[in-house]
Amino acid sequence: MADKLRITLVKSTIGAVPKNRKTVEALGLRKLNKTVEMPDNEAVRGMVRQVRHLVKVEEI
Repeated sequence: MADKLRITLVKSTIGAVPKNRKTVEALGLRKLNKTVEMPDNEAVRGMVRQVRHLVKVEEI
């Protein structure tokens, strides 16, 4: 496993399920094409898995 994950919001949350909107916001993503670096752990990977259709993930 990598040390960190670089997560980028690539699709808008307009029209998304409210639970997915909250998950994206909890990841620290507010605007389209915003990127955050999060620790690579099971909690973050689970959140990313839930919204994988809205984000792009890179291991760093």
